[in-house]
Amino acid sequence: MKHNLIIIGSGPAGLTSAIYAARADLKPIVFEGNQPGGQLTITTDVENYPGFPEGIMGPEMMDLFRKQAQRFGAETHFKNVDSVDLSKTPFEVKVGEEIHHADSIVIATGASAKLLNFESETKLMGHGVSACATCDGFFFRDKEVLVVGGGDSAMEEATFLTKFASKVTIVHRRTEFRASKIMQKRVFDNPKIEILWNHSVVDMIGEPDQGGLTSAKVKHSETGEVSEIKCDGLFLAIGHKPNSDFLNNQLETDDKGYIITKADSTATSINGVFACGDIQDTVYRQAITAAGSGCMSAIEVERYLETLH
Repeated sequence: MKHNLIIIGSGPAGLTSAIYAARADLKPIVFEGNQPGGQLTITTDVENYPGFPEGIMGPEMMDLFRKQAQRFGAETHFKNVDSVDLSKTPFEVKVGEEIHHADSIVIATGASAKLLNFESETKLMGHGVSACATCDGFFFRDKEVLVVGGGDSAMEEATFLTKFASKVTIVHRRTEFRASKIMQKRVFDNPKIEILWNHSVVDMIGEPDQGGLTSAKVKHSETGEVSEIKCDGLFLAIGHKPNSDFLNNQLETDDKGYIITKADSTATSINGVFACGDIQDTVYRQAITAAGSGCMSAIEVERYLETLH
């Protein structure tokens, strides 16, 4: 099957691209991937997106984006793209057993939460260990939890968890946070939050079939001393990894794997392939900027396709 445009990914970037492309009558196909709706589907309250003065739940907002794209004729599929071949045109996109061809591609696959990669972390994931406070915070009512990290997402997760947990301890390996001042202030002003400076988590203790996580081992950054902290939950907020592995190094990326786009553009190193949202934005990482770059990509696709005919 050959299409004008295939959009890979379905957060604010991919679905905005689909809205604009569909309205331009490009009949885009969207493969929504492993996490349809992107990171916003694991975000509870979105309070900073213009037009929603009372805030809106992340999954609900993504559902509205999707319905708007479908209304104009975008075709959306809850399927995952396994690989792409960008060496020839039309480009080839492999989805399970299906092969699709397209004159243009928009990549909006975003980024995923980073983990510490311990054996105990893998074993206890979903049994007291989580990378998403907004998904799992509810299960820790009146319990004591740890949050690992020092950026905005760590502050956000810690603040959110105080709605449920009796005590939240942020474990940070340095002596100061890199989070924005407003987020730090919320944390410092919250009586339920304690901060363990100069420490990193080195192991997690507990058995999945015996109640899950019971404690975490932490190591002092300077003295090397290891101690154990009792906790019922541990939330990881240590950054993100771009979801670009499926590209198999066919596009120019930075050393972390984020796609490099041309200045003031969503164009990548291959003509006809565009990238938008968190897969190429290492600076802002907001729903609104992702949506903006999704709009840019659709307009650029439309102009590119005009040059082909």
